[in-house]
Amino acid sequence: MDRWLGNGGMELIGTVGGSFDDYGVDGEDLGWVVGVFTPTPPACNPHGIVQAGVHSLLLDAAMNFGINAALPGRDRTKATLEMKIECMRPALLGESYQLRGEVVRMARQVAYGEATVLDQKDQLVSRSTGTFLLHRPEPSGAPGRDAPGEAGVTG
Repeated sequence: MDRWLGNGGMELIGTVGGSFDDYGVDGEDLGWVVGVFTPTPPACNPHGIVQAGVHSLLLDAAMNFGINAALPGRDRTKATLEMKIECMRPALLGESYQLRGEVVRMARQVAYGEATVLDQKDQLVSRSTGTFLLHRPEPSGAPGRDAPGEAGVTG
């Protein structure tokens, strides 16, 4: 990918078998990201079923990356404020799954995202919705903010 979408725990995501491969923006601010997930042993319980926490990790990252894909300049997600996940089918060790995260709504200070894990038959395995705090740096010299080194300077 040719744009930095944030690290988002890429080392951990890779350890459990996930990767994000493509991203884009539909319309003005509807960012999205897609990837693949092939569960590895660290992602699974002793029965070869992916743990719910691993679904959370991947879904959270997918929503974050989808939102970051849509944000201009140096704007970025800052924190996950709220997240809900649902696991509907088991994800199994060694099987291949599709990941997708996207923006539902973008506001000034928060963004709302959703993400899914689908199996090879396009059946929903898990899904998530979340609310994310945004960091939008003020432009240099913006009204109401002192320039660096000028706080309290009078003429």
